[in-house]
Order: sequence, then C-alpha cells, then structure tokens
Amino acid sequence: MNHGEGRFWFWLPRAASIVFAAFLSLFALDIFQVAHGFWQTALALSIHLIPSAVILAVLVVAWRWEWVGAIFFAALAAFYVAMVLPAHPSWALGISGPLVAIAGMFLLSWIKRREARQAR
Repeated sequence: MNHGEGRFWFWLPRAASIVFAAFLSLFALDIFQVAHGFWQTALALSIHLIPSAVILAVLVVAWRWEWVGAIFFAALAAFYVAMVLPAHPSWALGISGPLVAIAGMFLLSWIKRREARQAR
C-alpha cells in the first residue's frame, strides 16, 4: 500500500462521519418552524442534536481505534433499526445504511493499517 492510498483509507471514514453528523444536524432545523420561547427552542434544538453528538463522540473514539469505531457504528445502525423498524420501516435504511457503510470504512481502514505495519 503506497502512502497516498493509506491516507485515503485513513481520511475516508472520518470525513464520512463528519458529513453524516452534519446531515443529521439538518433535521434539527425544523425546530425553528414552531413558535416557542427561547428556552423551549433551545431545549428542543439540543434534544434534536443528540444523534449528531453521539456520532461525533463515536468518531472521537474511532479516530484512534478504527476497530472500535467499526463496532460502535455497526451497533448504532443496529440500534436505530431496532428502534424505528416497527413504526417506520422506510426510515431504517436511510439512516442505518450510512452507519453500516461508515462501520465498513473504519474496518477497512484498520485492516489496511495493519497490513501496512506488517509489510514494514
């Protein structure tokens, strides 16, 4: 594995996690369509941003340990599917699909890094 390929596999899951957290954050903007007071709006916004915060917290851990990130992102996908499948089956793939893809990217990044270490 050359240096450029190693950098690609290092940055791909991290960038995808940040983009996905930003995507989830967009759903919190619907709070501003409802007329509430400042504190009610701030509370509702913070509640709606919890999923993005969880993604970013997992990313912080996964930044150092890719295999842990692979497990956590896959677990988040399974949790989301279990939570929404009975009520909203059409939502399950839209959110859990990218989580599974990010888990796979972290797993591949970990494998590539191990291969590079063994080749030295």
